[in-house]
Amino acid sequence: MHPDADTRVRELLGEYDTPEACTADLLCDRHPADAVAFTVVEGDLSYVDLTYGKLREESTRFAAALADLGVDAGDHVATLMGKSADLVVALLGIWRRGAVHVPLFTAFAAPAIAFRLEASGAKVVVVDADQTPKLAPGEDIPAEPTWRLVVAGGGTDDADSFRALIDTHSAGDPNGAAAVVGGDGPMVQLFTSGTTGTPKGVPVPVRALASFHAYQEYGLDVRPEDVFWNAADPGWAYGLYYALLGPMAAGTRSLLLHAGFSAPTTWQIIEKFGVTNFAAAPTVYRSLRADPTPVPYGLSLRRASSAGEPLTPDVVAWSKSALGVEVRDHYGQTEHGMFIVNAWADEVRTEVRPGSMGLPLPGWECTVLRDDADEPAPPRTPGRVAIDVQKSPLLWFGGYVDAPEKTASRYAGDGRWYVTGDAGTVDDDGFYFFSARDDDVIIMAGYRIGPFDVESVLVMHEHVVEAAVVGMPDELRGEVLEAFVVLRDGVEGDDALEAELQQLVKTKFAAHAYPRTVHFVQSLPKTPSGKVQRYILRKR
Repeated sequence: MHPDADTRVRELLGEYDTPEACTADLLCDRHPADAVAFTVVEGDLSYVDLTYGKLREESTRFAAALADLGVDAGDHVATLMGKSADLVVALLGIWRRGAVHVPLFTAFAAPAIAFRLEASGAKVVVVDADQTPKLAPGEDIPAEPTWRLVVAGGGTDDADSFRALIDTHSAGDPNGAAAVVGGDGPMVQLFTSGTTGTPKGVPVPVRALASFHAYQEYGLDVRPEDVFWNAADPGWAYGLYYALLGPMAAGTRSLLLHAGFSAPTTWQIIEKFGVTNFAAAPTVYRSLRADPTPVPYGLSLRRASSAGEPLTPDVVAWSKSALGVEVRDHYGQTEHGMFIVNAWADEVRTEVRPGSMGLPLPGWECTVLRDDADEPAPPRTPGRVAIDVQKSPLLWFGGYVDAPEKTASRYAGDGRWYVTGDAGTVDDDGFYFFSARDDDVIIMAGYRIGPFDVESVLVMHEHVVEAAVVGMPDELRGEVLEAFVVLRDGVEGDDALEAELQQLVKTKFAAHAYPRTVHFVQSLPKTPSGKVQRYILRKR
């Protein structure tokens, strides 16, 4: 680790990992009252600035209201809300009360919502008015739920009004006082995105803020003068950790778009607000690349980052000319946040190696373990990406909720290594390369094939927008590759295009690794965080 970075990591742990840690103070109260925390942008590009002083006053009132609703320290409160001022106030009110936040993504259907509410034991759900139908009694939602509804943007006979609760409580109410929970105190309960099965509960302690703050500085290089916009939704880890928690911890202003995604709106916001530091999932960059809207002239971008799925080389090449800056790939997990990245900060920045997800961030030490032994594999040898528990002071994951066997399965070498569940390689200089989820590695006639390698070639074709590759059973070879391809609007998939794509893989990657079948589909099944659910494709 860089010596200055080592010192900075210790400083951050000294801020967040203490018995006196108070979430509301760390995220809000310690910052100047007149400093802007968020600029909330509407779909028509109108906007409002949200200061830390305003957040402190309104979240104190909401914390007092939660107390009246029977919420105590350690209780769980869920939110089913879009990116808005009300969401930020609700979250700070939850943490001020000492309660635990359960994020619900607004694209979830009723079964996913019900699962998370029941698994977390949520006492209260704060929900946007337009999302309330998902909480109506039915096949998944019980007729007499154990949670209380608070509706933002409205209220009904069966639910409280979020705004009315705030307006009827005083900012001086002692029940709104900021709770001290300590560095080990739970702050959030997220659920893994479910790429391979049932989501697992991940408790996030207050001390995780040290890691989130470090990524803001080293990975994203967010500076006080930046106009920072992380377009990810706070209903999943990257958006919650780095569009809300990281910026508030660091006290840096960021944008929140209170509207659905569209490529033209994204271009307009980057241009109008002079965005200098942008972060988003690969899907966003692919959508921008495919959008016919002319790229605005004279963009102010100096940093662009991507996370959620591996970044295919075509997007990196496009970004250099279209954005004026290369998009850098960053790797992490719900259980840890980001820890292997192509970092932007001057102290740790290196040249991007094509296809690499980068180097471990300060505060993290990683390796690739052999498949057949709990020891580091030689350079360029495929294996299991793992975190060195003993040498990663920013590691905060303490285990899944009520799942000791699943937790234990993540550790190897008598607890020395946390095994991520991802396959990859590391080169002689320590740069990491993602191959696939362990469950997604394809073994064909003895060859290990990572889907990402083949997908990166398929998207090079001018007619291909997205591609996913899976292994299907085959009597002769064990498995063979099949590809699911999304084409540009107006392009029809046929036998000729299938043969063309197969030949492209043979020419650009490997003769044996071409997809035996290419399925042309309208879309790929994805988790809320944008990760392709290959297990669903295999079931097809």
